[in-house]
Amino acid sequence: MRILFVHPNYRSGGAEIAGNWPPAWVAYLTGSLRRAGFDDIHFVDAMTNDLSDEEVGARIEELQPDAVGVTAITPSIYKAEEILRIAQERAPDAVRILGGIHGTFMFKQVLSEAPWIDVIVRGEGEEIVTELMTAISEGRWPADRQKIKGLAFRDGERIVATEAASTVKNLEGIKPDWSILEWEKYIYIPLNTRVAIPNMARGCPFTCSFCSQWKFWRDYRVREPKAVVDEIEDLVENHGVGFFILADEEPTINRKKFVEFCQELIDRDLPRRVQWGINTRVTDIYRDRELLPFYREAGLVHVSLGTEAAAQMKLDQFNKETKVEENKQAIKLLRDADIFVEAQFIVGLDNETKETLEETYRMAWDWQPDLANWAMYTPWPFTPLFQELKDKVEIYDFSKYNFVTPIMKPAAMERGELLDGVMKNYRRFYMQKALFHYPWRGTGYRRRYLLGCLKAFMKAGFARTFYDLGKAGYWGPQSKGKVDFHFDESRQIAEAQMEDWEAAADRAARAKERREAVRAQMKERAEQRREGFRMPNGAEVKACGGGTEQMEDA
Repeated sequence: MRILFVHPNYRSGGAEIAGNWPPAWVAYLTGSLRRAGFDDIHFVDAMTNDLSDEEVGARIEELQPDAVGVTAITPSIYKAEEILRIAQERAPDAVRILGGIHGTFMFKQVLSEAPWIDVIVRGEGEEIVTELMTAISEGRWPADRQKIKGLAFRDGERIVATEAASTVKNLEGIKPDWSILEWEKYIYIPLNTRVAIPNMARGCPFTCSFCSQWKFWRDYRVREPKAVVDEIEDLVENHGVGFFILADEEPTINRKKFVEFCQELIDRDLPRRVQWGINTRVTDIYRDRELLPFYREAGLVHVSLGTEAAAQMKLDQFNKETKVEENKQAIKLLRDADIFVEAQFIVGLDNETKETLEETYRMAWDWQPDLANWAMYTPWPFTPLFQELKDKVEIYDFSKYNFVTPIMKPAAMERGELLDGVMKNYRRFYMQKALFHYPWRGTGYRRRYLLGCLKAFMKAGFARTFYDLGKAGYWGPQSKGKVDFHFDESRQIAEAQMEDWEAAADRAARAKERREAVRAQMKERAEQRREGFRMPNGAEVKACGGGTEQMEDA
């Protein structure tokens, strides 16, 4: 059986300005499939190789696979759908498969707008895809599709979702096949070295209202540090990787495991050959302040902090569970430990103003991170914050849901003004850093790294790819009134998806009403018990410790 995976060619001028990122998903799926006995597996990285639809189609026609699989985050969904439409034309007998976070939650939308897709894999793919490919190879597809957990597909006019598959419990059994990737093409520009994105844990115990990772991975699981370092050592020795970023949302949550991971790297002398970065929370940095020099010794050189907002009101809205003053302290702790720190700000909610944008700039300059990034709020259509704000969402062109395009229109600003305000923040911050900080401060390594980051920004800026400025027609403040984001206004939410949302919202509202009614009733009964009952000696009932206040019934 011949299997072809394709990574869609989608770019937005966001994270990819730092280099070409290896699509780790295909390595994890391929590793699982090879262990199940599948060995005729091919991969086309249309994004890294900047392939046109025609070139991808020619490759599909040449290979004539039995199954074609693509993945999609929300902004790349239309590219992924188009690849499978092309596969229908060029290899009509192939089973067309979509995976990834967008299809997992938006399968009714996807199957409504792209009925040529045979099946959507919902959730973690390794075990589901292996079972699916086994059914195809044994001729049990589509007869057995109802028996496979974690799928969605069309059955005539109906859209069917099978029971959700359980999360992968044995993470140690997952062995990615990194050889499927063309490593010479994945370069991290700041250090001009090959880059990898291995995985240490899956899931996140926090429920930030703008994030979908905790919903996708569902439960939090950590791999054994030794196994993760085995994987990294393989990447370094056999694939020439010189920098990696842990894919985890927050690898420092489990401090014990993270410390073991760092010690394992040190014991194998890997920090001399590979440096690395992470995303994490401000609270973890503050917690681990005494361990930061140890983390630096283990090769950790770059930390991206989810500071998210300068105003406490926004942090509370995002359910970040952090305080503004903690952000400044965490940045200082990292810089004191000689770890590059990047502050992430989310802008562009409905209450954004010129004044709040200016506030984030002043905060960034006061905090003095090495790098700062202003990301446009992107209302993933499957997050709690989207449900709260959906009446204010006007754009359903998911190709623009990319953190660089202002999907939300602030009440007090036009979208062009918002983009101009963000670009003003970037210009001021990096111009001052370039003139007065990067060339003159720190060790030779620090200068080289930060100047490399500046090079990546400048390269994308001159090419007009940063923030998709070229496509939007932004050339500076004088053009803010003429910016055109080219939204496809014909894109709308499918009726089936809308019905699903409304049903889910109705169920959630009814459940909330029931919980509140039960709490009120139990509280009332507790009050009645307290008022109507006294001890045999006539004394009032006392709570533990002698007070009269009782714990609320829950």
